[in-house]
Amino acid sequence: MPFEAAYLYTILPELVILITASVVLVVDLYLRDDQKGLNHSLTLVGLVLALASVGLVGGDQTATAFGGAFVRDPMSDLLKGVVIVLTLFTFVYSSNYMRDRDMWVGEYHVLVLFSLLGVMIMISANDFLSMYLGLELLALCLYALVAFDRDSKAGSEAAMKYFVLGSIGTGMLLYGISMLYGATGGIGFGDVAAAVAATGTDDKVLVFGLVFVLIGIAFKFGAVPFHMWMPDVYQGAPAPVVLFLSSAPKVAAFAMAARILLDALPGLLADWGDILIILSVLSMAVGNVVAIAQTNIKRMLAYSTVSHVGFIFFGLLAGTEQGYAAAMFYAVVYGLMAVGAFGVLVMISHKGFEAENLDDLKGLGDRDPWLAAMMTLVMFSMAGVPPMVGFMAKLLVLEAVVNVGLIWLAIVAVVFSIIGAFYYLRVVKMIYFDKPEVMDPVTASGSARIAVSVNGLAILFLGMFPAGLLALCEAAF
Repeated sequence: MPFEAAYLYTILPELVILITASVVLVVDLYLRDDQKGLNHSLTLVGLVLALASVGLVGGDQTATAFGGAFVRDPMSDLLKGVVIVLTLFTFVYSSNYMRDRDMWVGEYHVLVLFSLLGVMIMISANDFLSMYLGLELLALCLYALVAFDRDSKAGSEAAMKYFVLGSIGTGMLLYGISMLYGATGGIGFGDVAAAVAATGTDDKVLVFGLVFVLIGIAFKFGAVPFHMWMPDVYQGAPAPVVLFLSSAPKVAAFAMAARILLDALPGLLADWGDILIILSVLSMAVGNVVAIAQTNIKRMLAYSTVSHVGFIFFGLLAGTEQGYAAAMFYAVVYGLMAVGAFGVLVMISHKGFEAENLDDLKGLGDRDPWLAAMMTLVMFSMAGVPPMVGFMAKLLVLEAVVNVGLIWLAIVAVVFSIIGAFYYLRVVKMIYFDKPEVMDPVTASGSARIAVSVNGLAILFLGMFPAGLLALCEAAF
């Protein structure tokens, strides 16, 4: 396969991120401790350039590179733009936190940038090999990031659990891919889809491989019963790492599911649709019910993520373009909500104090009214209260499953959403109606306050005017 210069244009956003990470890695070697802020500036500039390059190379036409292993299409354009914005939020929110704890070093920036590169490769993967390479690049960086605070025993324990369980999930995925390759003779998503269409769906090896691939996808999403790692990792990792882990990789997991299930295995919809029904119902049930019992807000938000995964699966299992667009809309919106929720937790933490428990949010309305308002917007949106964008996201996926006759599934989702609203509204109650247990002032930076304002108001704006984002999601399918 000859190399073509046009490939470099197609992968321009990835090249910008790779160059930025490499520059930060080298420059950091020559910086004194009081100059580490330059890493932050270089990183933000690189992310802005990457965002601009996504717009530059984007368009309605689909382009492939490296023999079809890499694809650029409307779906990849939107999702790459979203994950870059989420990463920008991550760095802006985390600057004070990492400085206070002497973790404001080049390695943090490099690991997050390489994680982002893995996410972007997953989003544009057009065969199983490139998907796996992107997934491993993301996972290896996240393992290191979870254990980034060397003095934290909880962080080291969480990283070890994540590594062991992640290895099992990856092994399952690879085993499934090998079986699909054996059954179809191809690793390209188009080749696999053509082989499935030609040979039919009665091949037991094909269905067996599909099950293992779905296990890998469910693990990356954190769907029940493959969610065991999420609460411990969310609780043990540094808050800025959880901020990133809860947002951009979830968008990557959606891209992974969409590429594999919709591009490679649409002929097996009857099989993977039934499995997703089971996973979605279990995820909503376990996520919403267990979250009520949590006193640690990071664990609560972990189980909340599990329940939201069920809704994303709803759109996929509907098997229609409307459902796929709704699932993509939900994944994008969830990333925005997650980064906002953890962003507020990072901002109200300070040296010697971690905002980890629900009680730490008591009286936030008195201590910092604006941050309290932004956290309230996020909680209302996650609960699905109109006019927040979370309500519209839930409505779209419910409409998709109702339109394919799965009315009972929509009823189950509504019931669990009502249950889930309890623990979100409990946070709002603590913010405004409980006496604060700590009266330390919130010392968030001006840039972080601007970021959380943009974040919170975007949740409100997209809820009131969702048509633009929805149109972009619909154009992807």
